[in-house]
Amino acid sequence: MSAQIEPMPVASAPVPSASAVAAPVAEGTAFGVIGGISFAHFLNDMMQSLILAIYPILKTGFHLSFGQIGIITLTYQVTASLLQPVVGMVTDRRPMPYSLPIGMGFTLVGLLLLAVAPTYGVLLVAAGLVGTGSSVFHPESSRVARMASGGRHGLAQSLFQLGGNAGSSVGPLLAAWFIVPHGRGSVAWFSLAALLAIVVLLQISRWYALNHATRGVSRKQREGGVVLSRGKVAFALSVLGVLVFSKYFYLTSLSSYYTFYLIHRFGVSVPSAQTYLFVFLFSVAAGSVIGGPVGDRIGRKYVIWISILGVAPFTLLLPHVGLFATAALSVVIGLVLASAFSAILVYAQELVPGRVGMISGLFFGFAFGMGGIGAALLGRLADSHGIDFVYQLCAYLPLIGIFALFLPDVERRRKA
Repeated sequence: MSAQIEPMPVASAPVPSASAVAAPVAEGTAFGVIGGISFAHFLNDMMQSLILAIYPILKTGFHLSFGQIGIITLTYQVTASLLQPVVGMVTDRRPMPYSLPIGMGFTLVGLLLLAVAPTYGVLLVAAGLVGTGSSVFHPESSRVARMASGGRHGLAQSLFQLGGNAGSSVGPLLAAWFIVPHGRGSVAWFSLAALLAIVVLLQISRWYALNHATRGVSRKQREGGVVLSRGKVAFALSVLGVLVFSKYFYLTSLSSYYTFYLIHRFGVSVPSAQTYLFVFLFSVAAGSVIGGPVGDRIGRKYVIWISILGVAPFTLLLPHVGLFATAALSVVIGLVLASAFSAILVYAQELVPGRVGMISGLFFGFAFGMGGIGAALLGRLADSHGIDFVYQLCAYLPLIGIFALFLPDVERRRKA
């Protein structure tokens, strides 16, 4: 639950060499490591997005309601969210470099099970395994990105998010090209991507193990903490949580139900709907790289404010326009809204220095959890009131971005 590059097919994407990734490097931005962990993030989130992308196949094959579709997302998101803060807190105290490839192993098993699941209950188990893999991957990989940033934290997190969001956008397209024509069993072929990710992460883990003693020491000592009372820090984290809620509830309405909305309202085919979903998710990937470096320059509070509240006019308009305008607005919404998370994550890490794993796990986990709860609730609303009502209601969520006004100016205090 993340400058733009074309997402590359799994078979032809370059794998960082062992010497480029695993060798210790001097202090400074280690772009080879950031590129490697971003590529792993690309593969990880591409595999995870296959669950969302094949919902129309699962709905037809297992005769599922929208509510049951939402429960699949909830199962995946809850396992992905509840474990992440725990993983982060444990690894803050005791770094576990090789937990990264181990976590990817859970995703591998979940994909294979998803391809052959005979019942709805087994589908839920498969979704839970994929979520468990995600819960191990995200806190530690976010820590690696920060370790390799050389002080350019926003840029590193944005590049890391770019990999994840690019992978999420490619998943529906690959589903339309390969899974829809060949059936659910073809999901098993994507386990090769998990094996490739394990190879890359083994090299990243070696670099992590060699460098955490110098690059991974307490950020409270290395950077100096922002002097705020515990009450103010707790309040600021609560505000960030409200903003993450509004962002991910709205993104869930698009990522989980956008294909159904397009099919119902405009009568498009399943492959066409998945192509439109790819366009939206690709815009999310493009937007994810904006927030971090811009936040490094102008301040993360302003990026958070603009990216969430600024998208409200477009979300309010989307339920009332035609197919072409719906696709165009979804691109604008993805670009603007996606720029928030990197800024939110780095802002939170600066509020609580020295707790990179805990904060990363908390916010990735909360984002996934909000996505899962949102999918379940919105699925029930779609069953009872129709899919059109879901988009009319969710259009107001970005207005919650007004709460960004209450965030303290962390950058100004740190500079002072």
